[in-house]
Amino acid sequence: MELIPVLDLRAGQVVHARRGERGRYAPIESALCPGADPLALAQALVDLTGTRTLYLADLDGVLDGRPQAALLRRLVQAWPQLRWWIDAGWQRREDAWRLRDALGSAGDAVVPVYGTESLADRAALEALQDDPRAVLSLDRRASRPMDPAGLWDCPQLWLPTTIVMTLERVGSGAGPDLQTLPALRRQAPQVTRWVGSGGVRHPADLAAGAAAGADAWLVASALHTGGWPAGRVSGKEQATGTAGRHS
Repeated sequence: MELIPVLDLRAGQVVHARRGERGRYAPIESALCPGADPLALAQALVDLTGTRTLYLADLDGVLDGRPQAALLRRLVQAWPQLRWWIDAGWQRREDAWRLRDALGSAGDAVVPVYGTESLADRAALEALQDDPRAVLSLDRRASRPMDPAGLWDCPQLWLPTTIVMTLERVGSGAGPDLQTLPALRRQAPQVTRWVGSGGVRHPADLAAGAAAGADAWLVASALHTGGWPAGRVSGKEQATGTAGRHS
C-alpha cells in the first residue's frame, strides 16, 4: 500500500480540505511547519513520509478554470525527482499537455489527473485511452457522483489507474470509505491500480483500505496533526499490514 500525500492549493496557499465544502476551505494550520506556503509544506511532507509522489489539487483550476500555472511550475521544478499527480480541472488532454510542455524536461514528472467533475465529455475520456500517464478520478460528494459527462456510467473507459475520490470523507476524520471501491472494482477489471481518497486517520486505516482493494491512498489532514509515524509510506513495513496485498 502506498500513501500519497496531498496538497490542496487555492490562491497560492495550501488550504485545509474538509468534506468537499470548498467555500469554507481556509489556509491550513499544520504541525509540520508554520504557515501555508506550498513549497515549505511540500518539503515537510517529503521529509515526513519519504514519498516519491505528491498529489496537487489546484482548486483555482478546478473551480475557476484558471490553473495556477506559475505555482505548479515552481513546485515541479523544485523537486523534479518526484512524481507530481496534478488535477487542475483539466477538461481535455490538451489542457494538461500545455503545462507539461511549458515545463520542458521537468514536464516528465507530471502525471495528469482527470476528474469526472471536470472532463468535458465522453470523447475527452476516450482520447485518454492511449496515454499511459493519465489517471482518472471518479469524483463524488455527498454520496453522489460529480459527473456532468456521465463517465461513472462508462466503466469500460476507466483508466488503468483510477482514483475513487469520495470528497465527503476528505478531512472528516470519519475513516475511509471501504464499500465504494470494492463495488467499482467489480465493474472495471481492466483497472490495474485503484487509489482511494479521504478519511484516513492513521496507518491502520491504510491497512483496511488495502484489504478493500486499494493499491494506494491519498492522504492530507492526518499528516498535518503531528502524530503520523515518520517514514511510514510504503515498502516492507507497510506491506506487512495490508492483508497480503501490495501496491
